[in-house]
Amino acid sequence: MFSNSSNSNGTNIARETLKIKEAFSSLQNKKIKQIQKIISGITNPKPHINMTTKRSSCKQVIILMSLDNTNNFVKKSSIHVTNINKALKNIRSDIMADFIQVENNGIVISTNKVTNPLDLQTIKNYIKSACSIEVDQLKSYLKLISIPYLSEKTNLCITSDEVDNILKNTHIFNNMVLALKPRVIKISPKSNMAIIWIDIWNAQSSMKVKSLINRRFNVGSFIATIHGANMNPGVSQCKNY
Repeated sequence: MFSNSSNSNGTNIARETLKIKEAFSSLQNKKIKQIQKIISGITNPKPHINMTTKRSSCKQVIILMSLDNTNNFVKKSSIHVTNINKALKNIRSDIMADFIQVENNGIVISTNKVTNPLDLQTIKNYIKSACSIEVDQLKSYLKLISIPYLSEKTNLCITSDEVDNILKNTHIFNNMVLALKPRVIKISPKSNMAIIWIDIWNAQSSMKVKSLINRRFNVGSFIATIHGANMNPGVSQCKNY
């Protein structure tokens, strides 16, 4: 009985396929099968998509300070927000502090836009004067490898300004703010390859900075690779070996 039913279903499907092909001779087999499923009442269920947008904000300034300094500072948060905005207005910045909250190792100042180095320095100077303490901004340290020490165009050693220009024109570094000029060093006297250290303000885009690790990009015909690095002192550049 089951065998006859199966054969009958197969015959019906074959007949339907033939009818569809006759009616729509230009259709591909894939489309014909889709029409068959619709006729037979067979549909694929829509996938359920889970989506999250939870991540670190790019509109934050993170200030490291001791627990005692943090507690004392946040007691007058509203006053500090007002004073920070006055300081930013004095430098004609369009950045404004919205509010201050406590983080694990200090405070976070949320702003209306992503800050630039001048904004960061202005905020830092205010907090130092208000609290009589030393504060530091978080930085990420990266190094670029597989970049030629001598430029393909000029045959001269690559400069910090050239590296800075390369980064500005490379999309993966969009919205990144350098804390210092890139530092260039030759790998060895006999090598034509360089290592380039770059420091990036990490407070505004910590997740994106981490996502740069192991990314690659073109420098002329070469492919540079990004690696994480420890804090590096100033590195001498373009010495004659």
